[in-house]
Amino acid sequence: MIKNESINIQHSTKWTAFLKDVFICSLGAYGGPEAHYGVITDQMVIKKDYLKEEDLVELIALCSILPGPTSTQTIVSIGYKVGGPLLALLTMIVWALPVLTLMTILSFMYQFLEDMNISLEGLRYIGPMAVGFIVVAAYSIGRKVVTDKITIALLLFGAITTYFIREPWVFPLVLILGGIVSVITSKEKNLWNHVKLNPPWIYFIAFVVLALGSIALVSITDNRIVHLFESFYRYGYLVFGGGQVVVPVMHSELVQVSKYMTNQEFLTGYGLVQGLPGPMFSFSAYAGGMAARDNGGITQVLGALAGGVGIFLPGLLLIYFIYPIWENLKKMKGIKVSLRGINAVAGGLITVSAIILMQKSGFSIDNIIVTLITMLLLLTKKVPAPVIVILVLISGFLLKI
Repeated sequence: MIKNESINIQHSTKWTAFLKDVFICSLGAYGGPEAHYGVITDQMVIKKDYLKEEDLVELIALCSILPGPTSTQTIVSIGYKVGGPLLALLTMIVWALPVLTLMTILSFMYQFLEDMNISLEGLRYIGPMAVGFIVVAAYSIGRKVVTDKITIALLLFGAITTYFIREPWVFPLVLILGGIVSVITSKEKNLWNHVKLNPPWIYFIAFVVLALGSIALVSITDNRIVHLFESFYRYGYLVFGGGQVVVPVMHSELVQVSKYMTNQEFLTGYGLVQGLPGPMFSFSAYAGGMAARDNGGITQVLGALAGGVGIFLPGLLLIYFIYPIWENLKKMKGIKVSLRGINAVAGGLITVSAIILMQKSGFSIDNIIVTLITMLLLLTKKVPAPVIVILVLISGFLLKI
């Protein structure tokens, strides 16, 4: 009895420590999925060793192939790996709930923010800081995934292709091609040994029922909340990549077609989410709240809830379905071989994202200094990610004065 209690206490302590680290990741997660990977690598791999670089790259590649919020699915997969489905759910809540709550509140404060004419110029060093995180992550991951001439070629292929073609479909395509090349060039025999997959069908069934059920409900009711849930749930299962990919889809439907809000109202919310840590898909809470504001405060909260839950739920259900299958698939020799190529291409995707982010931020002297200082602080492994973020924010606002 005492032994069981001791195991439960240790189990609870491990989960608490892990969720604390997830929260630290969320506080430092600015700039979209590519930048988030740098923070996750620093906290989950380098500082705490919850998983190895190779494992993280595998999860990034897996989640890049799936529709939904990539960085959210990646960190939820880590939670699943560490503690199973329940810890994965808690990971999702700790990662996304703080910024979802803030974006819901901001949907009520839109008029106040507009009247105050709040400038986001003080956030200008967030981009260069994110570049620093990505460069360190790319260096750390690159050392693990590049092992021979083929993996070097695949890393360059992934980087060059995704640099020139920034369409959502290209990311899963290059990852799959990397796996195929790795298998074709392998000299190993008997690659496709039989393994038992045991898919947890309940999650896939729930995913499909919610998709079809919400579409059916929309056809028979004019309820605004039902329509919003269907829209955001659809965004969640049809879009590959991060918030930068889903935002244009939202804009087209919510602003241009349904006219739930003006273009300026939409862009204000998008600007605000850029300055907040956490997943960019959290913009859905603001958009959902703004779209439902005409029918009172309670309806507005329900609209934000429909947006936030709707957009994250498909990705969560897909991870619950795919991750156990993935763990069994990796026991197949051919899949292990393909992972060499997939991981190398994923390393290229992460590497090129630093270049693209830096181009967006600009190659000014102060931006380069911020990037270099961020890299130095990360490499010393003595300064936590949230502290770096706070220092960068303070610097941005002080130098703005």
